[in-house]
Amino acid sequence: MALISVIIPVYNGEQTIKETIDSVLNQTFTDIELIVINDGSQDRTLEIVSNIEDDRLKIFSYPNAGVSESRNRGISHASGEYISFIDADDLWTVDKLELQLKALQENPQAAVAYSWTKCIDESGNFSRRGSHISVSGDVYAKLLLIDFIENGSNPLIRKSALTDVGNFDLSIYAAADRDMWMRLAAKYHFAAVPYPQILYRVFVNSMSANVVNQEVANIKAIEKAFNQAPASLQHLKKHAVANIYKGLTFKALEGNPHPKQGLIAARLLWHSVKNDPNLMKSRVIWKALLKIAVMIILPPQLSQGLIAKFKPIFNTTTLLGYLQLDLV
Repeated sequence: MALISVIIPVYNGEQTIKETIDSVLNQTFTDIELIVINDGSQDRTLEIVSNIEDDRLKIFSYPNAGVSESRNRGISHASGEYISFIDADDLWTVDKLELQLKALQENPQAAVAYSWTKCIDESGNFSRRGSHISVSGDVYAKLLLIDFIENGSNPLIRKSALTDVGNFDLSIYAAADRDMWMRLAAKYHFAAVPYPQILYRVFVNSMSANVVNQEVANIKAIEKAFNQAPASLQHLKKHAVANIYKGLTFKALEGNPHPKQGLIAARLLWHSVKNDPNLMKSRVIWKALLKIAVMIILPPQLSQGLIAKFKPIFNTTTLLGYLQLDLV
């Protein structure tokens, strides 16, 4: 029986699934089982995965049900003492499991180990760094404020803790991973591994639809979390909501320039300011407003050219200056 079970949910992932699987099978820690949940793929995903020869690889096919249910199905097949998830388009550095396992073994009170994230584009090229926040121990209050885990491909979790808190919540589709991390943090300690080990792939063309879905799901997840949080933490709720809208505004501005995208960013920015009026004191926020105006007023081709020409002003990464999430 393997010590670590790695679960990959995949739906129509023929373009990236082989590279993702390789990044798992090439880990320096080798006592693993790799469980691929084929979520009703209609492309060559199953063929590609079936042609990989490695005794640690196990493949299960189901009708399409979404990533959260696929993760739950993977958990039901897992025999390891520890479980980690990775989406079918993300990658790990070779020492990800080794260092996270070491962190948990050195911190027996901790049930979750997590690392830093770097974002890559569709071609696998570096696009920007993640938040690189490192907090350990009792992280519940901080995780209510900020999803510093950042994505579902990150943590290594003791299976006993997953069994204790229950499965991924299917009703919070686009934020089921954040909901899971908050439920775990309410009962268990976390251990930080301060190295960028998760390569999270960002598909810019699908950004606007994802942002809208993430807004609904994240607000629902936060409402659920604070309904269960103790009275001593209720004062954090407004800050938590503000942080959601700050992050979503950044994601909207990161997408391809388009009037619809600009309108989405404007609405999210308004909610950011409404929940955190101190944002209006930041000079960088005016850069965000200028970029939103350009996206709304100009046709996509013209706005894209203008933004590229004045990159120092409109560069999305520099706009993170006004999106410093509030840890209070």
